Amino acid sequence: MKMPNTVFEVLQRASSFLSANGREETAARLLIQNVLQTNYSGLMMRMQEQMPNEQIAVLEEMLQMHARGVPVQYIIGVEEFYGREFQVDQSVLIPRPETEELIVGAMERMKKLFGKESSLKLADIGTGSGAIAVTMKLEWPDAAVTATDISQAALATAGKNAEQLQATIDFRLGDLTEPIAQQKWDVVLSNPPYIAFQEAAEMSDVVLEHEPHTALFAEEDGLILYRKLAEQLPALMNRPALIGVEIGYTQGRAVAGFFQQYFPNALIEIVKDINGKDRIVFCEISE
Repeated sequence: MKMPNTVFEVLQRASSFLSANGREETAARLLIQNVLQTNYSGLMMRMQEQMPNEQIAVLEEMLQMHARGVPVQYIIGVEEFYGREFQVDQSVLIPRPETEELIVGAMERMKKLFGKESSLKLADIGTGSGAIAVTMKLEWPDAAVTATDISQAALATAGKNAEQLQATIDFRLGDLTEPIAQQKWDVVLSNPPYIAFQEAAEMSDVVLEHEPHTALFAEEDGLILYRKLAEQLPALMNRPALIGVEIGYTQGRAVAGFFQQYFPNALIEIVKDINGKDRIVFCEISE
């Protein structure tokens, strides 16, 4: 794909190419920003500059990858989450904006339950890129944060993010509560795999062919890990305590039911995301 040479012309041509291949045109801007090592405002200021052929060649390769379905975040190797850049690769899910709402909601409830400057023991189960664990440590510095995952590769990526963002995290390999079962916890957060296998046919090829399936899909119509967490956590939680889990938008009632069953005296809330869909279940345990 031969391109004209001003940044503006390159952007126009790249956007048209992606559109013709069924991809979002906005991806062209993100890829060019990455090639030019600049942000949005920097890109706007450079629109009439000539773009060197070497950089155009790099961009063309990126555009071809995205046209084939590789997510932009994997191509450029980063995604922004809660105002910070996290490294991502195909060992981890790309952090979603909805998960930021889990962070916000958890901190609101933590302040109410524990007071703002409390020293808390917090676990992030299924940490992936480390987005939840690292963000919670940086936003609540007095917390002792532990992050678990069943994937060694995911923990390696999360460890890089913690180091880069200067967050002290205790990373542990293992399934669900097994790595944290020897301690009691004040806060447990999790964004586990929750997509039912039969939903795969409706999913974008960008997600389905490139993001790790072990972090996407779960048995029992996507509910098995919530049921197991609800069963296993009562013995591991201090009093008071907070549990927060991200859910699929059809799963609110079922997941809330699991936690109500195993924490009968807790306050269970189903919280909607910015799009008005059920997205988080919180379990506040007072006794």
